[in-house]
Amino acid sequence: MAEYDLSKTIIPYLDRHLSFPLLAHLVETGVFPADEVQVAQYELAKGTNMFDYAASLFEQIYPNQEVPKEFEQKRVNAVSTHERLQQEAQAVLDVIENPDVAQALRQDKNQNLQYLKDNYNLTLDQITALYNFGKFQYSYGNYSGAADYLYHFRVLSTDPDLTISAQWGKLASDILTGKWDVALEELNSLREAIDSRTPAPFASVSSTTNNTPAVDPALSQLHSRTWLVHWSLFVYFNHPQGRALLLETFLSPTYLNTIQTSCPWILRYVAAAAIISSPTPTSKSSSAPQSSRVKNAVREVVKVIQMENYQYTDPVTAFLTQLHVEFDFEAAQKELQKAEKVVSDDFFLGDFHDEFLESARCLVSEAYCRIHQRIDIGDLSDRLNLPRDEGEKWIVNLIRETRMGQDAKIDLEKNLIQISRPPQPVYQSVIEKTRGLAIRTQALGAAIARSGAAAAQTAPQSVEPVAVS
Repeated sequence: MAEYDLSKTIIPYLDRHLSFPLLAHLVETGVFPADEVQVAQYELAKGTNMFDYAASLFEQIYPNQEVPKEFEQKRVNAVSTHERLQQEAQAVLDVIENPDVAQALRQDKNQNLQYLKDNYNLTLDQITALYNFGKFQYSYGNYSGAADYLYHFRVLSTDPDLTISAQWGKLASDILTGKWDVALEELNSLREAIDSRTPAPFASVSSTTNNTPAVDPALSQLHSRTWLVHWSLFVYFNHPQGRALLLETFLSPTYLNTIQTSCPWILRYVAAAAIISSPTPTSKSSSAPQSSRVKNAVREVVKVIQMENYQYTDPVTAFLTQLHVEFDFEAAQKELQKAEKVVSDDFFLGDFHDEFLESARCLVSEAYCRIHQRIDIGDLSDRLNLPRDEGEKWIVNLIRETRMGQDAKIDLEKNLIQISRPPQPVYQSVIEKTRGLAIRTQALGAAIARSGAAAAQTAPQSVEPVAVS
């Protein structure tokens, strides 16, 4: 389902090295022709120092052509550059790895810099060699080595631009080495830096020149948050607690506003995380305690989807809309069928296909039982996209294992579920109707308020926050 693939939308917000896994996934799924994806891989690779990889891709794309000689020349230059940068960085490492120096260093970076200058004649320019070598290692794919050097540099440096660039590079390196606990810590640290410090340094790690117009600090901070939202998907969909953490972050006012303003397509992942995090019979016994934001995530996400429906919709978000807004179970069934394929093909969601499907079926069952008193099990099985026999077992198990069992009686002979619940008080009915009006009013107000904001958006390529490609 190429029309729902978000790779082309997400990649412009990623460092080129983070883009390689997405392109490799496209080759596996076959969503796009393999030769087109290979060309994209080659265009990315030739801008790095991964010459062997780029040459290999060139040979696959153009089997009858000779590999450009520029690759060999670049390789020779890279070897000499590596030796020079390694020597410069090693001189700094020899000092800071000295046990006496490590013991003398304090939290104050300026004090540490003065100590190193007075006792070991180390200057800030020399310490920058750690950054340069870490950045160079990243450029040819040695992500583990890059993470080490960028970490040491960040601990010592007082240069705000290079320090934030090193944080982006360290996060990318931890993602690409699959160190998810460390990557989560780095992600949180970078988010705090973006949220708490003056926004201007985050517009670009490239030094501005006299000919470059000043960047609006608020817009700069918005762009930085937009990039961070996209990078964080790697962490949130690989860390064991990632889905709950995604909901905590993306549903917070600051980042929800970022998503609504700059990248509404991220709502697919917010909606999917909310569905996956909703309780099921198999998850209840093993799930960790959830915050109120995570527990009520589906309801909150539905409100946001309603407001942003004019900007973005796909089968995942449409499924929640049909289920919890329109209460159209036939339409929800069709959207769930499409959403199953979308989730399966999505780079970030593919591993959660089974969890997504089970949780989605639970949501359908709960909603259906909430508005019906007499339910045909076979009919509900059809709405869950399950064969009759399998659906009967699944529904019976769901009712027995969840709170629905308190109000439901199962008649297996008639293949019916009888729901008996106390009548809803009048005031509760009024509250529910008032809440619906409030949501529609909020959606209309938000759409009007943001009508002029879209025109102020600038191209993402102009604000790339990383200098480690």
